[in-house]
Amino acid sequence: MENIVWFEQVDKNDGVIVGGKGANLGELTRFKIPIPNGFIITSQAYFQNVRSSGALDRIKGLLYGLNVDDPLALQKAAEGAQKEIKNIQLDSALARKIDTFYNKLSQGKDYVAVRSSATAEDLPSASFAGQQATFLNIRGKKALKEAILSTWASLFEGRSIFYRVQKKFDHFKVGIAVPVQKMVQSEVSGVMFTVDPITNDKGKIIIESAFGLGELIVSGQVTPDHYEVDKKTLQITKKNIQSQDKQLVKSKNGNKLITIAREFRKTQKLPDEKIIELARLGARIEKHYFFPQDIEWAYENKKLYIVQTRPVTTLENGKLRMEDRGTIHSPFTIHHSPILTGSPASPIIATGTVVVINSPKELTKVQKGDVLVAKMTNPDYVQAMKKAAAVITEKGGRTSHAAIVAREFGISCIVGAEGATHKLKSGMTVTVDGAKGLVFEGSRLKPSELHLANKESLRLVTKTATKLLVNLSSPQMAVQIAAKPVDGIGLLRAEFILAEIGTHPKVFLKEGKKEDFINMLSDKLVVFAKAFGERSVIYRASDLKSNEYKDLKGGDKFEPKEANPMLGYRGAFRYVKDPDVFKLELSAILQVRQKHPNLQLMIPFVRTPNELKNVKEMVEEANLFKDPSFQFWMMAEIPANVILLEQFLKLGIDGVSIGSNDLTMLILGTDRDNEEVASQFNEMDKAVLWALEKVVKTCVKNRVLCSICGQAPSVYPELVEKLISWGISSISVNPDRIDDTRQLIYETEKKLVASH
Repeated sequence: MENIVWFEQVDKNDGVIVGGKGANLGELTRFKIPIPNGFIITSQAYFQNVRSSGALDRIKGLLYGLNVDDPLALQKAAEGAQKEIKNIQLDSALARKIDTFYNKLSQGKDYVAVRSSATAEDLPSASFAGQQATFLNIRGKKALKEAILSTWASLFEGRSIFYRVQKKFDHFKVGIAVPVQKMVQSEVSGVMFTVDPITNDKGKIIIESAFGLGELIVSGQVTPDHYEVDKKTLQITKKNIQSQDKQLVKSKNGNKLITIAREFRKTQKLPDEKIIELARLGARIEKHYFFPQDIEWAYENKKLYIVQTRPVTTLENGKLRMEDRGTIHSPFTIHHSPILTGSPASPIIATGTVVVINSPKELTKVQKGDVLVAKMTNPDYVQAMKKAAAVITEKGGRTSHAAIVAREFGISCIVGAEGATHKLKSGMTVTVDGAKGLVFEGSRLKPSELHLANKESLRLVTKTATKLLVNLSSPQMAVQIAAKPVDGIGLLRAEFILAEIGTHPKVFLKEGKKEDFINMLSDKLVVFAKAFGERSVIYRASDLKSNEYKDLKGGDKFEPKEANPMLGYRGAFRYVKDPDVFKLELSAILQVRQKHPNLQLMIPFVRTPNELKNVKEMVEEANLFKDPSFQFWMMAEIPANVILLEQFLKLGIDGVSIGSNDLTMLILGTDRDNEEVASQFNEMDKAVLWALEKVVKTCVKNRVLCSICGQAPSVYPELVEKLISWGISSISVNPDRIDDTRQLIYETEKKLVASH
């Protein structure tokens, strides 16, 4: 690849050269998302220049034997490394090429944004939030080159060095590309999450906005407006308007903070119609990537722009934190009055000693298990946040860097808690509920109880005859959700796991690396199976459609072009026609079940009994049926499954799980993802209810387990009552509906017993 490329020349598979941010900008440009145009100086150019100048060798010397836990030593090494890079004389050919691209982009006079895109940046396991620099409103060839060198140098900020050590990234294998993008002079800007980052509710889109350039939101310097949008209906469900007294704008000498007139401070930052338009863009981007996205956006002259996107990072395995730090995952309830409230930013409860920080120079005061309290945090605080049990800030929203990093570290966090640095005094002991945004005085949970609270809450849950299961897809959430009062996983989706692997399974087969794929899939499945112990984990085999498989690396070489992929080459028919990939999945399941026999298999989109017969023969050949604890499930999501259910059951099935999403679409002949007809999608339609009742009662009659794993039970409480009255064995819901549905099941069963 060339050392400078236009956005349109790269896509999401080019992250090794242009970094995660650069690859996504190219991908979205090709996908016709409104992206301000630009070009990327690739990581090749960075590596060539730091090596040829000798800077790389000198930096290795500066970092050799460095103790990153010593703040003074870390700062000294960081300053030395950055100085080495800023003093580099750019290769003359590269310098001329930068001038050429800048002239074509802006006639050499427009303002541009110079961003960082580390080649290990924005991985699903690490946010790299704010670790490298961004420079706004850069104009002129000289200023642009200085900004590029400064961006390269930011790879060796103290916080970046510390972060890479914690994540076990090699300093000298992480490169940095530099996207240079036309500057949007934002009247309003902000961040959008296509999943609720606090509850992991994938049915919500979270948008936060503020006046002016977006740096104030991501740095946590302002508390933004907060909007919530239902992803399915694109209806605004919640608005929290905040007062904003200052905004960041372009000036002659760079950027400056200006005061907002008093009468405008409490106005809604983004009009309702633009909130909906933005949410629609977010839903499109998520659907394209098959993974929840963290998106930065800007609004200028009544037009919305997307300026970057990255996968949403989630909580790490929290076991050590629960035991060593005295933190627990909510929903453990504390029945006391709070002394401070704010916006929930990381759903953990923690108890610790308050340390109020007024400047980054005081961060050495924070010890392991403390509660860090500050007006706001920035990436320089990461080293102290790593030690803390909780973080409380006066400013910032749920999409600020403080919130993102806290969730990644698995520590409690509350943002936008006004007056925190005055109401809380250093030395106080407090309990922080990051799921509800509440701070309580004292240790409301005994240290010996903290790490046991999840187990206790499971025991205290009212027993029900109908099992409550959960729908899951992300390995990062397995431990957290396993601590909740659920009886297992009713739907473990293969699609997100395959998206994380990122490469089409056929590529592994073609390259003779099938064992690599089996091991990668096994490693991810083990996370779920281990987290849930003896509770059942029902894995739905891969059901990517051809257009979705095509987006995996190398997928375009193996997938057909289809006018309607939903009704095309998918599910059981794919396994029968071309069994190679399905056999890899079976091998991974067999491998995992050696130690975790709670992992079960479910077959999706089975069109005919003959398809199921052929698939079952393959499962038999894989030796899975030799273990009597193995369960073989089938999805009921096609009208034929309902009509011919008796014939399917005669082939030998342990369980049937209703996929209410596809079943509703196919019964009503509508597409819930098509906004023209989405209004006709109704899981409570009489025809759909007839089908659901027939499936449940047929399974009960034949003594076969019956569950439901579509969206319907998470949306319609009245449907839960009907399913239980018909005799369903289990109900599987989204994580955010666990507590409500458990109570609803209990109340429904109680009524049924009383009526008999």
